[in-house]
Amino acid sequence: MSEPKAPTPAPGDTYKGWLFKWTNYIKGYQRRWFVLSNGLLSYYRTQAEMGHTCRGTINLATANIAVEDSCNFVISNGGTQTYHLKASSEVERQRWITALELAKAKAFRMQAESDDSGDDSTPPAAGQGAGSRNSEVQSTLRTLGSKVEDLSTCNDLIAKHGSALQRSLSELEGVRLGGETSEKIRQVTERATLFRITSNAMINACRDFLALAQAHSKRWQKALQAEREQRVRLEETLEQLAKQHNHLERAFRGATVLPPSQSNPAIDSKGPVPGKGDASDEDEENEFFDACEDVQEFITVPADPKYHRRSGSNVSGISSELGMDDGTTSLDEQSLASNPESPQSQEVVPVRKRRTRIPDKPNYSLNLWSIMKNCIGKELSKIPMPVNFNEPLSMLQRLSEDLEYYELLDRAAKCQSSLEQMCYVAAFTVSSYSTTVHRTGKPFNPLLGETFELDRVQESGYRSLCEQVSHHPPAAAHHAISERGWTLRQEIALASKFRGKYLSIMPLGSIHCIFEKSNNHYTWKKVTTTVHNIIVGKLWIDQSGEIDVVNHRTGDRCHLKFAPYSYFSRDVARKVTGVVTDKDGKAHYVLSGTWDEKMECSRVMQSSRGGENGADGRQKTVYQTLKAKELWRKTPLPEGAENMYYFSTLALTLNEQEEGVAPTDSRRRPDQRLMEQGRWEEANAEKQRLEEKQRTARREREREANRATNPSEEGKEPADGALIEDSISDSPLKTEEVEIASEPSETTYKTETLHGSHPPAYSSGHQDNYRPMWFERQVDPKTGEPTHIYRGGYWEAKEQGSWDSCPDIF
Repeated sequence: MSEPKAPTPAPGDTYKGWLFKWTNYIKGYQRRWFVLSNGLLSYYRTQAEMGHTCRGTINLATANIAVEDSCNFVISNGGTQTYHLKASSEVERQRWITALELAKAKAFRMQAESDDSGDDSTPPAAGQGAGSRNSEVQSTLRTLGSKVEDLSTCNDLIAKHGSALQRSLSELEGVRLGGETSEKIRQVTERATLFRITSNAMINACRDFLALAQAHSKRWQKALQAEREQRVRLEETLEQLAKQHNHLERAFRGATVLPPSQSNPAIDSKGPVPGKGDASDEDEENEFFDACEDVQEFITVPADPKYHRRSGSNVSGISSELGMDDGTTSLDEQSLASNPESPQSQEVVPVRKRRTRIPDKPNYSLNLWSIMKNCIGKELSKIPMPVNFNEPLSMLQRLSEDLEYYELLDRAAKCQSSLEQMCYVAAFTVSSYSTTVHRTGKPFNPLLGETFELDRVQESGYRSLCEQVSHHPPAAAHHAISERGWTLRQEIALASKFRGKYLSIMPLGSIHCIFEKSNNHYTWKKVTTTVHNIIVGKLWIDQSGEIDVVNHRTGDRCHLKFAPYSYFSRDVARKVTGVVTDKDGKAHYVLSGTWDEKMECSRVMQSSRGGENGADGRQKTVYQTLKAKELWRKTPLPEGAENMYYFSTLALTLNEQEEGVAPTDSRRRPDQRLMEQGRWEEANAEKQRLEEKQRTARREREREANRATNPSEEGKEPADGALIEDSISDSPLKTEEVEIASEPSETTYKTETLHGSHPPAYSSGHQDNYRPMWFERQVDPKTGEPTHIYRGGYWEAKEQGSWDSCPDIF
């Protein structure tokens, strides 16, 4: 492509051409197409992008232009924007400098004129009134302009005739009295007459201009005063609406939440959660977002006024903002009227005060020799991993931390729209990762049959139960039910791959969320967790991958994308984007945020295809959305969290001793309790004892299974190769043989289930007759996957204090 040979620009001309723009230290200078027009300098990657995708714009009215050398120059507007540019030659650079200086002068002059006359212009009205008023103003301006031209012309004539009269008077003084006197006097009289006529015309023109200006000045002053009064009235109305909104919000919060004497400190510390009534539609703005396909970049363009809406209520919240204006009763009114947990209908029960601290983490140095000397002569699968790599919580407790932000599901249960409900469910899926950003310690691998209950019915209206249902591969089943109309269940098995510098942990299994009122059934899977700097450096965690949240009843879908961290990316770290679509694929909401801080949603008003993007030539979808509304924000960690394994407020309470829990509960695990108390050497010894006890129990189960299937081989020991010990499974460096061994188990299970039998959970190549205590294995009707589902009986056993059937695993 040849360089454009543009002439030296004149003021006001549009100037275009190729320049080299500095991007970064890796790519250096890149060729870009620059356009200078109306005091703005914009650039594009190619000329074809001019119609749809501007890469950047700088206003020359406030910009500083500096020349560095023969071809380089810099444009900056005070720090926020700086363009380092290079022309192909010194002549080309001078053309650009000339064009930029002229455009800057013109832009500065126009800005000054705009500032001077900004308060004097009459704001346009709507419809015919606006057209007639605009026409009247234009006519007045033309009249004033003609009067000013008359004044200028009269001024020139007065100056001309005045100087001629002055010369005549001077000549008159030098003339001797005689025959020429009468002629000179006649000339002076004529010139004086002309001067008087011109002066009178000047005075008349000034009088007309003054009268016209005074007449219109009064009208403009009245209009300005009316606008000022209207602004004051709007400010007063806005203030009243804000007070009413605040009052209604406090009334709603007081009617739906327990009194302060009963509230949970962990919840109170979170502060107000953004709910249905936290914003009105008064100041909605339209924004355009790129579709989350390949490039996660958001583009903002001027708004389309036809999508601006006014709302008469500040309490309707996100339901009103997201388009739920079909006459249905607002969620807040429903909850105020019929919430069974309101103080009027709930019996006052004292709530237990939870702990807010645990013993600080000891500063023990990790001695690799002390670990290796105990491994000499042992098989790899029997090497015990010390608690130095752990945190004093089990994997079951970490799984229960998914309920940290249960309020999102509470609000989702109240939604009338399934698409709006999908936004809250998607935010809940992202919020479960917020507790992992600083948590580099590995949780304890649960023993087979270990359980963990989280009973928060009094504080939060839900309770959950986890059980370790399989040990090879490790798998845990989780079931949570809320009095506020939702149920959450999941079965998670972990597969890991060690890549030398980092460890990838891939959760297997689906998560189900069912809402009782609407019968909406949502499923999704977890993304990959990556632990970096395993060998050398400071450990840090990243989440990456994609999640599809599916509503099996309506066909709605939310596609979430967790962007992996990149040192060279310009995007914010830990970014998450998503689009909520209906069963026909039409986009309704755009989600954006980060998995460690917050999530927002915006309603899509219109979508369109943009131009080509990138080398592959794929088109990006541009979404026109309303102003973003916050769905979720992370609660700050408690004070001193860096000394308490970076535990959240909920995590600090998970290992707190409670009466009445099952004997298999993680709170009763001795090695975990010793580690929390800072007695790590004793914890290591206790951990080895528990692992050996579990091996013994597994051998006994296999002997019983062998006796049942092969009575003739009674008394024989199982082959060593059939046992995969659990010590190495506590290590973050698990081998991939575990993953391979787990693959045939699902196929075997599905085949045997179809024939009506009940095979062992997660068969791993040898017989084991273990059955979970509180969960049973079934084929999920929605996903078709084999999974463990809560069979019931735990909470009834707790009420009766009957734990006789529980195994002695500790």
